[in-house]
Amino acid sequence: MMAGLLGSMMLLAAVGSPDAVGALTFAGRITGYLFVVLGVVEGVAALAVLDYWGKRQLSFSGAVVLLGALIALGTDSLLLFMWLQEREYTRYLLAYFPLWCWSLWALWLLIREKAWRGTPHPKKFAAGVAATTLLAAVNLAYSAVYQPTSAPVLFSLTAKFGTPRIDPERQIIHLPLILQVKNTGQIPAYIISDEYSIKGLTADFSENAGELRERREAMESNSDVRLYTGIPKEHTISAGPFYGPGSYLEPGEEYSEEKVVQLPRAARYDTVEAALTIELMRKDRGKVDLEEFIDSHPSWHKNEGAFYCPPDECWEHIAYRARLHHNNNIINVTRRPVYVTSIWGVKPSKSDSVTIISSSPDFRPGSLKYYTRAENESEREKERYGVVTVDAQAAVPFAALVNPSEA
Repeated sequence: MMAGLLGSMMLLAAVGSPDAVGALTFAGRITGYLFVVLGVVEGVAALAVLDYWGKRQLSFSGAVVLLGALIALGTDSLLLFMWLQEREYTRYLLAYFPLWCWSLWALWLLIREKAWRGTPHPKKFAAGVAATTLLAAVNLAYSAVYQPTSAPVLFSLTAKFGTPRIDPERQIIHLPLILQVKNTGQIPAYIISDEYSIKGLTADFSENAGELRERREAMESNSDVRLYTGIPKEHTISAGPFYGPGSYLEPGEEYSEEKVVQLPRAARYDTVEAALTIELMRKDRGKVDLEEFIDSHPSWHKNEGAFYCPPDECWEHIAYRARLHHNNNIINVTRRPVYVTSIWGVKPSKSDSVTIISSSPDFRPGSLKYYTRAENESEREKERYGVVTVDAQAAVPFAALVNPSEA
């Protein structure tokens, strides 16, 4: 009996302590403190075992032991219920499943011995235990499914071209690009992936077009259908990361950067477009291990271990990976460990990025088998952790760059 109560005390302390000291939401802190308090009660109940099966100097020692067994049954049932939703292996299962079985035996034994006998005002004690158990169960059940969505993630992104400058000595156009992001909401957020790109667009022009061109192709690619030109072809001029994975913005914070790209005046572009894309994760949903996430792992270095991917299997890329902890530690102890992997790479003609949130710590973008298996899991986890994508675009006619005075 005493061993089970001490085991339950250690489990409750392990589950509640991270949220009690580090949860980012009020509900998370309350849940953490509640688990810690229940752990303290389990410790007191373990000491009461010595009196109840000893000299019984305290008339209420049996009732305290009974309360400890009820707490163990309630909390272990909650953890087991949460585990059954996904049925993923976690080492904590080796603790709360045996303790759940133990709590059934403990209650059977205590009820058979009528451990509450001798307790002053037993009816009031029973009513107090029932009310406390009900309130604790409601709070724990609520916190287990609670997702802080009352305030949305609000970010303002800007991508705009500056004034182009013609090189006085060479036939080159220097084109500035101004990129900016600002957290305009009330929720802090991690940047788990970001990328900017500048592309030149060319399209075949026909003055005598009688009908809209390439209609099917435009609808399939979600592009604009045009009368005088077909679907433009894209040519990547410049691309790269912006703020970088592992960065984060508190409410009111902003980050800006200015880049300058060089273009030949003789280029045959019709339009120059810029795009900025950022993938964000709410900080009130989870915590990223930033010390691990900011380390970059080139895919072409053989000493990178699991991050190495032969060139014939993967396109060259940089990977960032870290453990992801949910803001509710009940989720962490009833699920397999989850990792966030952010990949940015450059193919011969364009750049590309992939973000996966999965229980597998290894991810290679060239592995189609893995990607197919992890894609559905990643979409579910992204929704759970509040991952959103925001972007901004800008465009300018190339003719306005060649002759800026006439624009």
